[in-house]
Amino acid sequence: MGAKVSTIWYVDVPDPAAVLRAHPEPDLAAARRLAARLHPDLAATPTGPVPLAEAARLDAAGTVHIGTYAGVTVVCGPDLAVPRPSTLPGTRIRPTESAKTYYVASKPDIAWGSFAMWEDGHLIRAFSATPVHIHEDLGIPLVWERPFWAGDFPLEHPPGVLPDPQSLPFHPQQFAEGANREWLNFRYTGAPEGTEIDPKEITVLGFAVHLPGEGPVESPAEVEQPAEVEQRAPEPVPTPAPPPPARKGGLLRRYFGF
Repeated sequence: MGAKVSTIWYVDVPDPAAVLRAHPEPDLAAARRLAARLHPDLAATPTGPVPLAEAARLDAAGTVHIGTYAGVTVVCGPDLAVPRPSTLPGTRIRPTESAKTYYVASKPDIAWGSFAMWEDGHLIRAFSATPVHIHEDLGIPLVWERPFWAGDFPLEHPPGVLPDPQSLPFHPQQFAEGANREWLNFRYTGAPEGTEIDPKEITVLGFAVHLPGEGPVESPAEVEQPAEVEQRAPEPVPTPAPPPPARKGGLLRRYFGF
């Protein structure tokens, strides 16, 4: 059984796996800005950190999970699981002007797997299928796909069950997992092998997306505090110099000239 996945990645570094391998803390302010950009007419209230392995499979309406790191951003949301990834709107494909966009999604209950890649917003490759039905197959197959098409990862059928004549030479979910491993060096199923990353150790931030004035109340710890203003003591007011002492005989001099 494969994993339920619904993710899209925005990448601006040559080795995104190196960034993820360092297990960085996600940037709350950047994630909040992206949530607002993805849902401009709605409010996004933080709900706390979640491991990527868990967030990638959540399908509750009105939620989105975002992890923003140095040069790598991931968005997990149920609205990303579409039969044809090429139909995703531009606001989902490249909201951050990223150099590359990677899309990976799968649903075990229907044995569906899908992946896609864009460069500078231009679709390079897209695939989406169940074991016996291809929803989309666009672009030239990438080099890493060769073993799958060659039959190195065949579908497994129960004893005595004949395969459908239209069956693919691989399981679409395993195919999508292969794309994720190629681009990001981790898998959602099975224990990490070798240098593979553990998605349970990658943290993303959850947001409840709702109409303004509705939804959960944001905790004080998640509200961005304004920068403290340095309090300075008022400058002391200089004391005026006392007037010079009056000279004796001043009035007599004024009136009598001495």
